[in-house]
Amino acid sequence: MTEKPERMTEKPQANYDVIVIGGGSAGLSGAVMLGRSRRSVLVIDGGRPRNAPAAGVHGFLTRDGLPPAELVAIGRDEAQRYGARILDDEVIGVGGDVDSGFVVTTVGGVRAGARRLLVTTGLVDELPDIPGLAERWGKDLLHCPYCHGWEVRDQAIGILGVNAMSLHQAQMFRQLSADIVVFLNDELRPTDDERTQLTARGIRLVEGKVAAVRSDSDAIAGVVLADGTFVARQALTVTPRFVARAAFLEDLGLQSVPHPMGVGDYIPADESGVTAIPGVWAAGNVSNLMAQVGAAAAAGAMAGAHINGDLIAAETRAAVAELSSSMS
Repeated sequence: MTEKPERMTEKPQANYDVIVIGGGSAGLSGAVMLGRSRRSVLVIDGGRPRNAPAAGVHGFLTRDGLPPAELVAIGRDEAQRYGARILDDEVIGVGGDVDSGFVVTTVGGVRAGARRLLVTTGLVDELPDIPGLAERWGKDLLHCPYCHGWEVRDQAIGILGVNAMSLHQAQMFRQLSADIVVFLNDELRPTDDERTQLTARGIRLVEGKVAAVRSDSDAIAGVVLADGTFVARQALTVTPRFVARAAFLEDLGLQSVPHPMGVGDYIPADESGVTAIPGVWAAGNVSNLMAQVGAAAAAGAMAGAHINGDLIAAETRAAVAELSSSMS
């Protein structure tokens, strides 16, 4: 059973070595790494996983096809095995700094303190405002060929044009099916070279604005254009705008910024998870918009190890200072 801290309104109810904000693959991997280093860890999970609509996780060695909720349940069990506490709540504010300690506040009224923070809250996929589109997200409306492309192999697949990435997406899905249509949607204007490349691979281009996505019997039937033309498809792909879940970090002076590739907003962090704010690490989709589940898990583990190393260095400095003081 998930153990919840007592709620406090003034002072933090408890102080942890690390609070992990976000309980997906990145956060739980970090919690396991920290727990195995005998660090006190609180994982706060808002319960809104990005991959919730998907039937299974793919491309993650030994866990291929596992439902996302089961992956989280296994991860929680492993983290708790090493002493981590899990709180089902949502963080709404973070204060403090690396010197005085951080204080995290949740929707449920919990206030907890920590010496370090690991942010793994993931991202939100912002879809184009096309009627009938959002209802199919994570089912037969996809964006990643590696995550879910195999499941629609050899089907009639449509690419909804939203930006230059859509043409790259078309080439990727062409590897999985010979029947690919790109809906230019009055958004894409392929160059002559791009048109030649697409045509050479048998990818058909359809002009005109997309008006709606039509479904039948809980499955995509096709795309309706603004002029009423209907193009039958069994699956669709789209490139969402990726937006990091990070608004609660603004009081710390840590804000999401536009990604260099123009695909959304993220929290910059180095390969070990270090952010611009001392004492705060980030891992997973909140800092790497393109990371799959396996990459997010690896990043969380890496960040957890580096946080432990940072705490060891701080504790060593304190011990040396205390020894010097006692000898003077």
